[in-house]
Amino acid sequence: MLTSITSYLHSNETPGAAGNMFWALLYILAIFLGLSIAVIAMNWLERKVLAHMQVRLGPMRVGPHGLLQPIADALKLLIKEDIMPAHADRLVFWMAPLITVLAAFTTFIVVPFGPTHAVTDMNIGILFMLGVSSLGVLGIVTAGWASNSHYPLIGSLRSSAQMVSYEVAMGLAVVSAVLMTSLHGTGVYGTGTTGSGTGTLSMIGIVKAQYDQQIWFAFKFFPLGLIAMFVFSVAMVAETNRAPFDLPEAESELTAGFHTEYSGFRWSLFFLAEYSAMIAVSSIAVTLWFGGWLRPFPNALTGATWDLLFSLFPGFSFLGLGALALLSAMRMPRHRMFKIQTIGLAGFGALLALIGLGLLVPPLRDRVQDIYWFVAKVAVFMYLYIWYRGTFPRYRFDQLMMVGWKILLPTALAALIATAVVGVF
Repeated sequence: MLTSITSYLHSNETPGAAGNMFWALLYILAIFLGLSIAVIAMNWLERKVLAHMQVRLGPMRVGPHGLLQPIADALKLLIKEDIMPAHADRLVFWMAPLITVLAAFTTFIVVPFGPTHAVTDMNIGILFMLGVSSLGVLGIVTAGWASNSHYPLIGSLRSSAQMVSYEVAMGLAVVSAVLMTSLHGTGVYGTGTTGSGTGTLSMIGIVKAQYDQQIWFAFKFFPLGLIAMFVFSVAMVAETNRAPFDLPEAESELTAGFHTEYSGFRWSLFFLAEYSAMIAVSSIAVTLWFGGWLRPFPNALTGATWDLLFSLFPGFSFLGLGALALLSAMRMPRHRMFKIQTIGLAGFGALLALIGLGLLVPPLRDRVQDIYWFVAKVAVFMYLYIWYRGTFPRYRFDQLMMVGWKILLPTALAALIATAVVGVF
């Protein structure tokens, strides 16, 4: 047992491919814990960033700069009264939030945070992610139906129509990226087939194809790769029911949409599933078009010096965040009412700095840098979600469906055909 645990540390395969159930379970637990922390962080960041966009402060009361506000909200939801409508279907009402959460979390089984940092590598990984993420709509429909209430039912039907409509364009955009994996020529317009001439649906294989072709697929066959990426980016915002496509939760129209009758912990599961789905589709976008775990310019800036320089980024990033937190603690008002908050913020900065120093240790530094670059790229997409919410007004439902069927779908289809034509000729 001990030998199988220690031997995997030198393996070049994922735990699933190596058949190591201990490390597979460890990766699953790490992903579950990491996703939960990411949702908490995203909750705080969204409220603070939107507040600064609107020239206000956002959460400030609970903890230094409101850092403990998500934890306070979680405790409030846990102790809040759990209400179920009298004529609801109790079993379906109970199962609906679990379906959405399980669908959102299961997609991460094949997400490659690095060449070996994934639970497993399926040869149909991208199909698995798209298929499982699509199951979230079942939880939404059952949530609206189980309440035995008109408003949740209407909200769930509109949400399901929205998600299904945008998944068509999203699928065509994904096929464009998969098609590029079969073209083994290097560079922006490289179309030679020096290899087998076959593509791959493996998430790890797609990233390796971008490394072999020396170009991220967002810039392949410019501007075709960029167009496919844009279609996917718009579709993923609509599929996750986020602004400006958050019609199922349009307060002025349908109260709270499909989860109107949910409260407390059950409602928080929908909240958790929504943010997990946002991270999941952002991970797909990063994997397909932005090189996944690959650092910037992996083919152009090569050599031991460049590898060392880029491997120091994770540690110095945390050290910088720690220094920023410590500086903010020093600038806190010198008043007894702020004493606890000052100590808390200084302690948080010291923790970040300690993590940064740990990431500078060579064995850990070399093992973690792939995860760092992947998470950093996903963080950019998560910030864009916040930016969209603070910028664009909400679409009407007819406008939303028109964009999906009359604009994105023809654009994705044209990009796919043009990619095939350029790839052949």
